[in-house]
Amino acid sequence: MIHDFLVIGGGISGASAAYELAAAASVLVLEAESSPGYHSTGRSAALFTRNYGGPVVRKINAASAPFFASPPDGFCETPLLTPRGALTVADAESLDHLPAILALSEPGEDVIEITPEAALDLAPYLRPDRIAGAVFEANVADIDVAGLHQGYLKGIRQRGGTIVTAAAALGLVHNAGVWEVRTREQTFRARTIVNAAGAWADEIGTLAGAQGIGLVPMRRTGIIIDAPDGLDLAASPAVDFVASGAYIKPDAGKLMASPGDATPTIAQDVRPEELDIAQLAHWIETETLIPVRRISHSWAGLRSFVADEAPVVGFDSRVPDFFWLAAQGGYGIMMAPALARLAAGILLGRGGDGADFDSDAISPGRLRA
Repeated sequence: MIHDFLVIGGGISGASAAYELAAAASVLVLEAESSPGYHSTGRSAALFTRNYGGPVVRKINAASAPFFASPPDGFCETPLLTPRGALTVADAESLDHLPAILALSEPGEDVIEITPEAALDLAPYLRPDRIAGAVFEANVADIDVAGLHQGYLKGIRQRGGTIVTAAAALGLVHNAGVWEVRTREQTFRARTIVNAAGAWADEIGTLAGAQGIGLVPMRRTGIIIDAPDGLDLAASPAVDFVASGAYIKPDAGKLMASPGDATPTIAQDVRPEELDIAQLAHWIETETLIPVRRISHSWAGLRSFVADEAPVVGFDSRVPDFFWLAAQGGYGIMMAPALARLAAGILLGRGGDGADFDSDAISPGRLRA
């Protein structure tokens, strides 16, 4: 069988694009792992905020907002978003970082300056002597990442698409208008390849004979710890520490913390470094009133970027019928609905499909101009 589209990668990027494509074409998703979303998607504790990322990313986030607020009928059983709020705090040495965050405010997506005392009311585990200034964004929400991903996977199957797991692409050959993708067990055929392989996207591009996009996977560490006694987790905002990039947020009855690290690495099943975990635990006890008695869980994930930190979406300029859907950095969950619709529109010949952001700003060609 020759599929219209073969999507390499079953994480949020590939799953969302395949879902949109499957409404109008035959689609096959190849996932290298035994289950989709094993890597970055399955290790994300995402928040939805339109005020996050560079100008291009923020426009894409805004375009995704309607999907999160009102997903298609039957897509999920519970809401995709839960109100959370985001607090950003600064010590005396980093107060000059707050004006740039305040400048992102817009009507309906307000970022407001609050007093250190108000910040302590919102997050009583903060150390008063470490808070010299703060801003608050009320319209930030937790994303049900698993619900979003599973909604896309379920929808692919309902629309007649096929998902094959434990099927890493080992070879790609284009001949007479058809791609042949070799895996360990068999070979699949399709007219168009969608490269949604996450941190491995450049490797897939190389297999296809395409020039790489300069993708750099970055390791980020996370831990889960017990919340302080008496903390109302439902009412607690996510807290960003602007001086270091670290953050703390409620997660399933506990607190998740990350140093906000971005350590360049190679595409791999990344694991947390013991030193990073130890330094994070020490930082928490130094910067907050939280005692780190036990680390319930630790992990690391990969966030992959190109030089301008905008995603890469579009056909390769040199290799026929090879489409990039990559470099979504730490924004991939938020951007997924809008990028999937944009990608499907281009792939199905509908152009930008109503996107109100500049598709040229995310095309592969911009990296080679």
